[in-house]
Amino acid sequence: MIPVAGSERIDSSVAMAAGYHASFFSGIGGFDLGFEKAGLKSVFLCEKKAFCRRVLAHHWPSIPVYKDITNVDPFNIPEADVWSAGFPCQDLSLARMGPRAGLRGNQSGLFHDFAALVRAREPKIVVIENVHGLLTSHRGRDFTIVLKTLDGLGYGVAWRVLNSQYFGVPQSRKRVYVVAVHRDPEGAGEILFEPECSDGDSSQSKRNGKESPSLFQTILGNPRTGPLVKGRAHCIYAESARHTGTDWSRNYVWYPSGRVRRFIPVEVERVQGFPDDWTDVQVEGREDPDSMRYHAVGNSVTPQVAEWLGKRIVSYLKATREDSLRGAA
Repeated sequence: MIPVAGSERIDSSVAMAAGYHASFFSGIGGFDLGFEKAGLKSVFLCEKKAFCRRVLAHHWPSIPVYKDITNVDPFNIPEADVWSAGFPCQDLSLARMGPRAGLRGNQSGLFHDFAALVRAREPKIVVIENVHGLLTSHRGRDFTIVLKTLDGLGYGVAWRVLNSQYFGVPQSRKRVYVVAVHRDPEGAGEILFEPECSDGDSSQSKRNGKESPSLFQTILGNPRTGPLVKGRAHCIYAESARHTGTDWSRNYVWYPSGRVRRFIPVEVERVQGFPDDWTDVQVEGREDPDSMRYHAVGNSVTPQVAEWLGKRIVSYLKATREDSLRGAA
């Protein structure tokens, strides 16, 4: 197996939650796991894919998992300080062959359904994650729609491309993160951007940093017996015509004897930053368990990035509450 460590999950029953979190397009709980470690307790889950719902039910058995965001009654959503949404990327991804449908597509267009729920409930903070292809889809017009929609709902907005490799994860995975704070544009920037020389995202990820390709060329493992693997994986894709669904053409394990194999599911979980066997749940009917796990992990949010964001959100929430108390006094 790949010699990299996964993260350890904490008990979901956080004794003193710093805030509450509602999760949409939850996948296998990347946002939930990361936010949980930061002190934000999940109270709502919504995910369309049956296999992912079984993963969520396994790890958060006390939280009902809603199936269809288009049928969610906004007033059935528990009170939550933070809403997250990694809405579907299939119509935005650069990994797709041919034209991209963008926010007009059946999948990525579900952003509009999420926005309708935000309009009805106005959570304090909204966090959106998607492929960085969102920035260029239809020459930037789709991203403009996202920004204008949030602005029209009364949110100050900041956005940033974050790469999982700078958060202790052995995978180069660029994703755009949007943070929107209701009636507080400065707060959105405070959450998403740290001061220079902080202990957050590494300096290599800042605008003028230089990324060394050495880890892609570094070989880890036993040179005599194997297994051998590159020190950093290329981005794990869930669905891609170019890389046959698992990015098998670029990420693989090999042995000095000449044998080459694909990553096994637990190795993909590790590369994505999840604990071992996070997606090892029962399959149904004719589902292929490995394929279901590959796709679910490839679609997920890196928990370590979510944890970093969650800690900054918790700091913001605490500061605003203290300000409110001082103002009341």
